[in-house]
Amino acid sequence: MNSEALARLAEEVVDHRFRGLPPDADGLTVGELAAQRRNLFTDGFTTPVLALSAEHLEHNLRLMATYTARHGLAFAPHGKTSMAPQLFARQIEHGAWGITLAVPHQVRVARAFGVRRVFLANELVDPAALRWIAAELAADPGFRFVCYVDSVRGVELMDAALEGAARPLDVVVELAAGEGARTGVRTEAECAAVADAVAAARSLRLVGVAGYEGEVPRATPERVRAWLDGLVSLAAGFDKAGRFAGLDEIVVSAGGSAWFDAVADAFAGLPELSAPVLKLLRSGAYVSHDDGHYRKLTPFTRVPEEGALEPAFRLWAQVVSRPSPEQAFVNAGKRDAAYDLDLPFAQVVRRDGVERPAAGVEVTGLSDQHAWLRTGPEADLEVGDWLGLGLSHPCTSFDKWQLIPVAEADGTVVDYIRTFF
Repeated sequence: MNSEALARLAEEVVDHRFRGLPPDADGLTVGELAAQRRNLFTDGFTTPVLALSAEHLEHNLRLMATYTARHGLAFAPHGKTSMAPQLFARQIEHGAWGITLAVPHQVRVARAFGVRRVFLANELVDPAALRWIAAELAADPGFRFVCYVDSVRGVELMDAALEGAARPLDVVVELAAGEGARTGVRTEAECAAVADAVAAARSLRLVGVAGYEGEVPRATPERVRAWLDGLVSLAAGFDKAGRFAGLDEIVVSAGGSAWFDAVADAFAGLPELSAPVLKLLRSGAYVSHDDGHYRKLTPFTRVPEEGALEPAFRLWAQVVSRPSPEQAFVNAGKRDAAYDLDLPFAQVVRRDGVERPAAGVEVTGLSDQHAWLRTGPEADLEVGDWLGLGLSHPCTSFDKWQLIPVAEADGTVVDYIRTFF
């Protein structure tokens, strides 16, 4: 990655744009503020403030690097989760092949920070975006870009937009996860038709197959495995038909954050093909993990001997109202916390430097800037207390915060993560 572009992030000036940061830090650069190693709880940070655990973040990065290496998988974590080039860099430092993305804007961010390999887990038919990608490929021989195709019409639009491109654009046929699922080709005949259209296109090159098992309808281990076996069979069938002739590498890709154990098992059974296979996993939510949706779904609950991810996010809010023994309100709501999958979880109360479990405290709803709390008889909660909230769904947590403090266990803030949504 581009170390100079990453270093420039530390030169950005801290001001009113960045929520939760100390008001007296205005005018400092991010790097200067980080060097002060302020404490999240005692050195001027204002609530609400979202923080990442330095220790849990590093643990998660190491765990997935170990897991993918152990199972012979290449790893392109999905960057849409964080849209944070600093985290992209750390993922690549931990052995990631590249970064997965979903839309052209995200690719522009990644390229601005020097990401050399991008897997676009989406169809791409926008002529302006395709021409920009073609220019990037022409200007940088080391840039690798792969994206989905799932229709003959899409292939035709791509080929027209890329007319005269210096390098062919690599594509993989996306296999749908089933009837009524999201994008992707539904039938074997349609897969063949799309592959034939790619072969006829002057500006495209078929390099493999891919899909997303997280869209399998009414997913069970058996249904997911059946779909993955179908993806493996599609790759083998394409290869037998000579569709990958002349390639140095064949791409077979799947893998969100709920079924990567099934992906590892299925990809381990890939037959020998005419070229080495890049078995590309794309899980993204692992980087921060969470306290809700992915805590319940993570494959590490099925394979505990492989390790366990740790939730790295905590949203700190302050009790601003205690109107009755059964009710309280903190100053964080929909504008601050992910709520598309689960409400936040009350975890700890902090008062006078002492932290304890948030016994008897439950988040029951969110307004724009308030969380509604139900408080039981055992709840010891006063106006002014800080409440630490666990969150569900990393992808809609990162996108609410432009600059996120990274704090050690004692509250020392050692870094700031810049996001680009």
